[in-house]
Amino acid sequence: MGEGRTSLMLYQAGKAQKTGQSTVKLVFDVEDVAPFSEKCAAAGLEFGALHHADGYVLANARDPSGNPISISSRAFRGRKL
Repeated sequence: MGEGRTSLMLYQAGKAQKTGQSTVKLVFDVEDVAPFSEKCAAAGLEFGALHHADGYVLANARDPSGNPISISSRAFRGRKL
């Protein structure tokens, strides 16, 4: 993805989804998750531990309304930082 571009990916909810359970999760692509997470923490948004999976890194948080959000380097997988 180039700078300034947006992708919206929709997935079918899992069968175990319960009524009233959040069914939306925003995932933001960032090239380097760790420094981005630190910048967010300095601004008051705390992400959890970094998770390493299949060549990319991700971290989870909740927005002020309690909705789940993630940051992920998956779109940049395979690129050298």
